[in-house]
Amino acid sequence: MMKIFNRSILLTIAVAVSVFLAACVTMPGSKADNANKNLTIPKRYDATQPPVPQVANGLLSLFPDSRMSSYVSRAMNSNPDLRASAARLEEAGFNTRKAYAPLVPSLTANAGASRARSAGVGTTATATTANRYATSLDAQWEIDVWGRIRAGVTAAAGDRAAAAADYASAKQSIAAQTMQAYFSLVAADKLLGLSNRRLNSFQKTLDLVNRRFEAGTGSLGDVELAKTDVENTRAQVDQRKDTRDQAARSLAALTGAYPDAQARASSWPSLRRSVPAGIPSNVLLNRPDIDAAYQRIRAADSRVTVAHRDLYPSFALTASAGQQSSTLRNLANSNFNVWSFAGNIAAPLIDGGSRRSELGAANARAKQALASYQSTVLNAFQEVENALGSERYLQSQQNSYQSALKAAKNAEDRIRRNYETGLVEILTLLDAQRRSFDTEESLINTQALRYQNRVSLALALGKGL
Repeated sequence: MMKIFNRSILLTIAVAVSVFLAACVTMPGSKADNANKNLTIPKRYDATQPPVPQVANGLLSLFPDSRMSSYVSRAMNSNPDLRASAARLEEAGFNTRKAYAPLVPSLTANAGASRARSAGVGTTATATTANRYATSLDAQWEIDVWGRIRAGVTAAAGDRAAAAADYASAKQSIAAQTMQAYFSLVAADKLLGLSNRRLNSFQKTLDLVNRRFEAGTGSLGDVELAKTDVENTRAQVDQRKDTRDQAARSLAALTGAYPDAQARASSWPSLRRSVPAGIPSNVLLNRPDIDAAYQRIRAADSRVTVAHRDLYPSFALTASAGQQSSTLRNLANSNFNVWSFAGNIAAPLIDGGSRRSELGAANARAKQALASYQSTVLNAFQEVENALGSERYLQSQQNSYQSALKAAKNAEDRIRRNYETGLVEILTLLDAQRRSFDTEESLINTQALRYQNRVSLALALGKGL
């Protein structure tokens, strides 16, 4: 009796010491509560100087182009990266369910049979053979006194929320990439058409120079100069065909299709304008990548709690009920029933600092999650500011190139007439042609950049699909 009493005292002391040691370890503060503490969030964007750009509610609302929308729809259904993100979300859901499982008792059914032979004792004893049959139903349950398991569930739920936000971000990103690839294809088609027109124009000039040469009013050098531009442009046409095919392959690959060059695009759609860019703080609410980073802080905070609660004693209950017999027929006999019930306390006392080290590591991971969140926010603001600034400058560039193109075409027409009457040299005409086509090429490239930037702006603002 005294031995049992002494053991009880020792157990009580051990548990008390374990609780005391755990209580001496300070629980690190929540990082999620201070996620935006060191961030400077202005009341308006620095790049929103007049005119303030208007952005539609959703990527697909930006442009009325049914063909482009069809490509985006295919990407949403078949893009491999998007399917991988969906699978990660599914995995996170199962992990959350798995984390919840220890909160309820586990029940296990067991059945076994064994046959053993034992040697007899003494020189005259004979060996015996015995059979043993057993069935049992075993239950185990850890009592979550300190909330360690519940904190693990919260961490897993944070992981799932982050995976859901990652999936939403992936959908928006794939849609934006598909739209930008579509506009790259539009630009490639237009640049190819421009190169064909350029080739045709230089060929007409070569024909004109040949006629003048045959009439004795031009030189062989003029012919060679004109022919040089024809052949250079012919090479450019091949280059533009290759660029166009590559753009088509990129678009096809984004939709999950075989990357052939069969994709087709329409012309530039009109730019819709409906919803203002808003204020910077809205980005924190609208962007799924920011939400994902914040959810990872919450998950990391919960894992700090798990590591801290792991310093405390754990309490578990076990129970078992079943039958044991040397013959199978007796398993149904209640006289052979067996059962047991036990409670268990595991109090960590000395582990070489393993648990405290895990707590420190968990807190360091939470700091990493906080820093990653703040980096994501700053990157989001930078993306918005860049897109807003580019929107204004690209529109100004487009207007300038349109004016320049009009002047270049007028100059080309005037110089061509002057060349036909012998007032200017062939170099002047060829230079005028180059200026005209180069300006139109710059205009097409600027239009493509403006359309792609509008997509980037909507994506940066978190406008969704």
